Amino acid sequence: MSDLIKTFSGKAAIVTGGTRGIGRAICLELGRRGCNVAFNYAQSVEAANTLRDELTNLNVESFAAQVDVANTEAVGGFVKEIKNKFGRIDFLINNAGITRDNLILRMKEDDWDAVLDTNLKGAWNFSRAAIRFMLKQEAGGVILNITSISGTNGIAGQSNYSASKAGMIGLTKALAREVASRNVRVNALALGMIATDMTGALDDAYRAKILEQIPLGRFAQPEEIANIACFMASDAAAYITGQVIQIDGGMAM
Repeated sequence: MSDLIKTFSGKAAIVTGGTRGIGRAICLELGRRGCNVAFNYAQSVEAANTLRDELTNLNVESFAAQVDVANTEAVGGFVKEIKNKFGRIDFLINNAGITRDNLILRMKEDDWDAVLDTNLKGAWNFSRAAIRFMLKQEAGGVILNITSISGTNGIAGQSNYSASKAGMIGLTKALAREVASRNVRVNALALGMIATDMTGALDDAYRAKILEQIPLGRFAQPEEIANIACFMASDAAAYITGQVIQIDGGMAM
C-alpha cells in the first residue's frame, strides 16, 4: 500500500457497533490505513469473527467483544482492556445506534429509554472511558460521533432518535471545549441516508419519496462515510474540532 494509505500505522482505534454497515466500513478503512482496530458488537459473534479475519488479512491487530454500550462498567472494562492490548487509544468512533420509531403518542417508554441509552449514553460511556487515556498521551486523540440529520432538523416519528442524535451534537461541542487544550479533538458527522441493511428494508414507494428530497439523487455508500471519518481522524483535519459535518447529499441544506 502507499504511504498515504498507511498513515495510521501503529495507531489504535475503537469503533462502536463495528460489525455492520457504517461501523464495519470504518473498521475496514482504518485497517487499510494501518490502524489496529477494536470494536464491540451487540449480537452476532459470526459477523464479529468475519470482520476480525478481514482485519487480520489487512495485517493489523484487532480486538472484539460483545459489550452493551449502555453498561458503564462493562464499557470501562472493555476500553481498559483495549489500552492494555494496544498500548494506546488514538481514535474513538461512536457509531453504535438503534431506532425505535413511532409517533410520540404511540411510543412506549421502553422504546424511548432504549434509543437514548444506546445512542447517547453509549457515546458518553465510551468517550468518558477513552478520554482518560487520550489525555495522558502526548499525541492526544480524536473522538468522532456519528450523528444524523434527524438530530439537526428533527424527523416526525423519531422523537427518541432525534433527541439522542441532537444530544450527541451537544456532547460533541461541550466535550470539544473541555479537552482541546490537551490535544484531543471532538467532532461529529451528521449523516443523511446511507445504503445499509436498515435503508435496504424500505419499500420502493418510500425510497422514491426520500430520493426526491436528496439533490444528489442517491443514498451514500458506507465506504464514503468511512473515508470522511478517516479524514476527520487524520492530521489533515488537525485544526478542526467541535464541528458537525453534514453528509447528506444536500438533503437538509
